[in-house]
Amino acid sequence: MTALSPTSPLAAPAARSSFARGACPALDAPMLTGDGYLTRLAFSEDLTPQQLQSLCTLSERHGNATVDITARGNLQIRGLSEISAQALERDVRSLDLPLREGLAVEWSPLAGEDPDEATDPRPLGSAIIEGAGRLAGHLAPKMSVVIDGGGRIDLDHLLADIRLRAFRSGGTINWQLTLGGTAATGRLIGQLADADAAGIVLALLERLALLGTKARGRDLAAGDLPAQMRMQVTAPMGRPTASVPAPFGTFDLRTSAAARIAVAFGQCGAERLHALAQEAERLGIARLRPAPDHALIAFGSAPDCEALVEHAARQGFITRAGDPLAEISACPGIRACRSGRYATHETGRDAARNAAALLDGSVRLHLSGCEKGCAHPTRATLTLAGAADGTHLVFDGKTTDTPLQLLASGSEAAALAVLSALMETERRPGETSRDCLAHLGPARITAALSEGTR
Repeated sequence: MTALSPTSPLAAPAARSSFARGACPALDAPMLTGDGYLTRLAFSEDLTPQQLQSLCTLSERHGNATVDITARGNLQIRGLSEISAQALERDVRSLDLPLREGLAVEWSPLAGEDPDEATDPRPLGSAIIEGAGRLAGHLAPKMSVVIDGGGRIDLDHLLADIRLRAFRSGGTINWQLTLGGTAATGRLIGQLADADAAGIVLALLERLALLGTKARGRDLAAGDLPAQMRMQVTAPMGRPTASVPAPFGTFDLRTSAAARIAVAFGQCGAERLHALAQEAERLGIARLRPAPDHALIAFGSAPDCEALVEHAARQGFITRAGDPLAEISACPGIRACRSGRYATHETGRDAARNAAALLDGSVRLHLSGCEKGCAHPTRATLTLAGAADGTHLVFDGKTTDTPLQLLASGSEAAALAVLSALMETERRPGETSRDCLAHLGPARITAALSEGTR
């Protein structure tokens, strides 16, 4: 690939502005939201329980004591002012945390320890991070590369500009290359040999840098691969098979055990998360890791992990498959976002109590306070999106798709209760809620909603 010369127009990135209002908040560039500034922390390695406790303390000291674990496994501290955000950055950097800054190159938090992975993705990911350092400031702020070695943590649903998914062929590791979207919706390009993968990804990143900071993976054409590298890409192998959902609770790793605990809607009071980390420390658990799908993974012995799961369950965290809260994606909503139009979290908790028949594991419910869809940017079985004319109910789509029904503001929880009651009376033997909604069809669903939400 062609290296950047000192005189290249990409050789000197523009200076970043503090408090830049963009779509990708960072420690040195917080973003203004409805409850103040928000800063995002990504980690390249695990944290100690003490480090997580320190971050919770900083959230209480500088913010509004609310911590998010995002869908991609990053940590967010909310409710900052311009002055307190600067103090937060200073205090966070003094903790000597394993911060990941720059290009987002992501892999499973179980990498290297997962007995089900095809290969450890970290060496390839580290090579890409090192090689991409010279492109800092020249790529889109939300540019991401997913290096999926397989295993128990599903990364298929994460959006990625460039995605590599490992597979074994005759004892050899190769990588499937996809551009843009999720694993299901991205554009399949082909298979790469392990030895060629880092060079090809860096070539694609350099091409994106030349296209400008608005260019994304979906904008790349087949001809954007350098000629000598196009010869190294073989024909696509087809879409990956569906991933097994990440387990809750305790499970075995190669040499130890881990526990996966999730945070409802990805948001938690700092005091509550601090107490969980404190309990992990008391139990002798040495490592914690924020993980995709709003989760926290603890690494330790099986008995210690099981004890932490039991403690987390008593404190209201999600610790088991089948918990209705685990089926709901929700943004902060009206109380913490300037764009929010209804109370998403309150609606979600009401649905978990009163619409459990609907949330049987086959339905992904997306509660979006506006039409941006931040909490779940891909398709969901059911979406409730706040809008100027009410709340749009979308079936099997995104927030911006044509709604199946327009709901009056404030009737969101009632609508979900109506749909749940409909499941109880109309579900055929062996049918999932998703299948039941499909066989009922728009006319039957809208009639029930119109009658039940008057």
